[in-house]
Amino acid sequence: MKVVLFCGGLGTRLREHSDTIPKALAPIGYRPILWHLMRYYAHYGHTQFILCLGYRGDLIREYFLNYDSAMSVDFTLRTHGRDVTLHEREIDDWQITFVDTGLHSNIGQRLLRVRKYIGDDAVFLANYADGLSDLPLDDHVGRFLTQPDLTGTFAAVPSAQSFHVVNTDDRGIVTRLGAMPDQRLLINGGFFVFRNSIFDCINEGEELVEEPFARLIAARKLGAYTWDGFWRCMDTFKDKISFDRMEARGECPWMIWQRHPANGPAGRA
Repeated sequence: MKVVLFCGGLGTRLREHSDTIPKALAPIGYRPILWHLMRYYAHYGHTQFILCLGYRGDLIREYFLNYDSAMSVDFTLRTHGRDVTLHEREIDDWQITFVDTGLHSNIGQRLLRVRKYIGDDAVFLANYADGLSDLPLDDHVGRFLTQPDLTGTFAAVPSAQSFHVVNTDDRGIVTRLGAMPDQRLLINGGFFVFRNSIFDCINEGEELVEEPFARLIAARKLGAYTWDGFWRCMDTFKDKISFDRMEARGECPWMIWQRHPANGPAGRA
């Protein structure tokens, strides 16, 4: 299936990096978060990518045009550096379509602008380009395909944030300060699966998860795949540091291609 990735936003809350590069290129180890997400999809055999570009899309184009596998895989150097033998293949079978979808476009409009590259495909995948997970994609897609009445589905994940709930009396005196009473707060984690009919639900100017999703909910055509495993997005500089520390420790649950290297054609290095 084709994979649409929304990587054109400004990333204003990751200002330390997004002043010079798009958030999708913020690195985790040797590779940007966008690469990690694409490698996740490739592990399941989905290697046709459509990148919705916007802010500093030129840098994303340059990254792949000048891609150097030797920066992150084992290789052997011979003949005074003239002969390089890579011991793994990373993106040889990837097909990447780069589309300028506008600097200030919202997600819904970015999706509309890549419709022609999806063509008549009955089902396709889509995602934000700033979150990683070990969600079992085959199961997620498989469940969706058994529900032909659904137009779309997404991953519903527990919120990583914790809040102190404040209760006060009519004089403004605090009567209780504690954890949220409902710890089962689920949020939209992306990892969308759509039927082609999603395009009939989006009008010009609309944001995807507002008006179109509201219509799907009213018609009972929107599903959710609840996932309690690993999911984290790179929304702030603090999130960036968390990813860096996980990578430094070698604790990267989203790198399922390392745990199951033979799963799917793209999983075989």
